Amino acid sequence: MAPTLRDGDVVLARRGSRARPGDMVVVTWGTRPGQLSIKRAVRPEQGGWFVVGDNDLASTDSRELGAAAVHGVITWRVWPRPKKLGRP
Repeated sequence: MAPTLRDGDVVLARRGSRARPGDMVVVTWGTRPGQLSIKRAVRPEQGGWFVVGDNDLASTDSRELGAAAVHGVITWRVWPRPKKLGRP
């Protein structure tokens, strides 16, 4: 999710929150069980959400993996630079 987030950033996610387009969300894909990813919600689709990474050139997302299951909405980056995260 660079440049918004970097490896090692600690975030706070609100589990069960209703995702809206533009939200950063925690997702999984059926083809990659057990892998949690953080992506940007674009639109609801049949079977989940169409999500993309903030870096179009270096992101594996719904363009390759299809709709994702959303597990929570990212609300804050708590470390290393605390900041409320919202829609771009």
